[in-house]
Amino acid sequence: MIDEFAKDNLHGRLRRDRKVLVWKLDGLSEYDTRRPLTATGSNLLGLVKHVASVEARYFGEVFDRPSPEPLPRWQDHDGSDLWATEDETREQIIGFYRRTWEHSDARINELPLDAPGHVPWWPEPHSHTNLFAVMVHVLGETNRHAGHADILREGVDGRTGMRPEHEMQIDEEARDAYYAKIEQAARSAASAKAQRAVPRDLMFERHDGGREG
Repeated sequence: MIDEFAKDNLHGRLRRDRKVLVWKLDGLSEYDTRRPLTATGSNLLGLVKHVASVEARYFGEVFDRPSPEPLPRWQDHDGSDLWATEDETREQIIGFYRRTWEHSDARINELPLDAPGHVPWWPEPHSHTNLFAVMVHVLGETNRHAGHADILREGVDGRTGMRPEHEMQIDEEARDAYYAKIEQAARSAASAKAQRAVPRDLMFERHDGGREG
């Protein structure tokens, strides 16, 4: 009973975060879904492509049920699983991710949490694992990149939130005031720390006008 509850809980959170990641592309132009948004090239469509290929491998070959589709290379020196080429459409990548969900869900539903699996790219002795550990790992990977996507999307057009129903109308004036409040607190804290770091003898010289004893 406890195992089933844990499995349902993990699976439910994984389903939620998959949808969040895809939702972060809604309403964006083709360019904005693909363009690099950080110095290291992070981009929204690339995050979806990466997480889709990760999930396909972990719930596929790890449990002897490889994905029926060819998978993009991953963890390669050129980072080819982290960005979309001009020949890959948004629809293709999202479609692949959704089909991966179906393939993964079927495996999750049919296996107990302690079902053994083998992750050949994990170092020994960790390569021999089970469904519970893999679900936690994939959930963490998905959640982490959904958070990345949230920050990237905010940088594009200011939109934030985990789900459409939780998204609030953007109030630019309130955002500016909130930003200014945090900025002022940061500057005040930095200034106070800098003052505390001044040696006591220098502080004394400042207060007595620099007079010699």
